[in-house]
Order: sequence, then structure tokens, then C-alpha cells
Amino acid sequence: MDTAPDLTPRLDLIGVVVSDMAASLAFYRRLGLEIPDGAESAPHVEAALPGGLRIAWDTEDVVRSFDPGWKRPEGGNRIELAFRCATPDAVDSVYEELLAAGYRGHLKPWDAVWGQRYAVVLDPDGSGVSLFADAAGSATDAT
Repeated sequence: MDTAPDLTPRLDLIGVVVSDMAASLAFYRRLGLEIPDGAESAPHVEAALPGGLRIAWDTEDVVRSFDPGWKRPEGGNRIELAFRCATPDAVDSVYEELLAAGYRGHLKPWDAVWGQRYAVVLDPDGSGVSLFADAAGSATDAT
């Protein structure tokens, strides 16, 4: 029997660099993430996600403290968070609720060719955040 520890890395945390912690946490709370109360003034905040994965937010100053050459990315996203909604109608509702709360839309809800209702909003730092649900009756419909 092999008793050696498994040294294979596993994805454990998604890190998000933010310019305004309070604004970012307010946005992600609206998407249902459970973020500790009073975290708005912290330079580093973590929250547990379903399934054991974690998400963390760090201010730009924190990142520069260990990576002095770090610069804010320009010209688009390389990675995007995507939030599953319960139904196609929920994609539209959440999108409209976020716009009504003052957040910017990037792509209005549409029926994507891959069988999902899809939309993209921008978080306070301008990063795209996808909202999606399997289209009713699609092959990928999980409900």
C-alpha cells in the first residue's frame, strides 16, 4: 500500500485584485456570495464557495506589497467568473437587478448557440462577470 502523500496540486482559491474593496464586496454579495461582515476595510478577504473552493479579494496595494512591479491589467479579461442562475428568466432578472443597482452591463442577455441563456455584467473594477443558465430543454439542462 502506497502511503506517500498525493503531491498533485489542486485548485483551491480564485484570487481577484480590486481597487475598491467595499465596492467589490457589495457587488459579489449581490450575486449571493457569503462574505464576512465588516470585511470592507480589510486588505485581504476570503470566502468559502460551495464544494470547498475559495475566493479571495486583495487590494492593489496588497499585491504591490509582494510584487512591486504589478500593474493593473488593460485591454480586457483573461479570466472571467461565471455565476449559474436557476433559470433563463433568472439570468435576465439578475442582470436587470444589477443594472438597477448602478452596475454596468457589458452584454445584454441572449440565447447562446451553446444552449445557454447568457449575459455579462462588469464588476466595480470593470472585469466581466458572466451570468448563465441552461436553456429550457437543452441537452445541458441540469434541472
